[in-house]
Amino acid sequence: MATKRILVVDNEQYIQEVAKICLETVAGWDVVTASSGKEGIIQAEKYQPDAILLDVMMPDMDGIATFAGLQANPNTKEIPVILLTAKIQAADRRRYAELGIKSAIPGAGVAIAKPFNPLELAGQIAAALGWSLEN
Repeated sequence: MATKRILVVDNEQYIQEVAKICLETVAGWDVVTASSGKEGIIQAEKYQPDAILLDVMMPDMDGIATFAGLQANPNTKEIPVILLTAKIQAADRRRYAELGIKSAIPGAGVAIAKPFNPLELAGQIAAALGWSLEN
């Protein structure tokens, strides 16, 4: 089976680094990062990841606008997106669900809460997408 590729889009360098190290170490996945929504859309088209972990609160182009951009592009609209956010209230979860964004925590909404447990991140992504952590 081919190695999964994940795109992590977050304006915080620290979050990118922690997610990259954990996903590569725990799951053996290939991780590509982007520091902005615009860069994320470009990286998604270029690398065609198996999934995108997308921060909601970013300057210039937030996660929701980025998601809309990914959905508008025929080359990226089928890539599953999981939000990474500190905003995980019930109203936010409903809004994300209405947009078609994947649930990462069964029964708990459509996003992975920040701050996240780095050792659980791969498992949360795999559970949301129905993946096995076996390579």
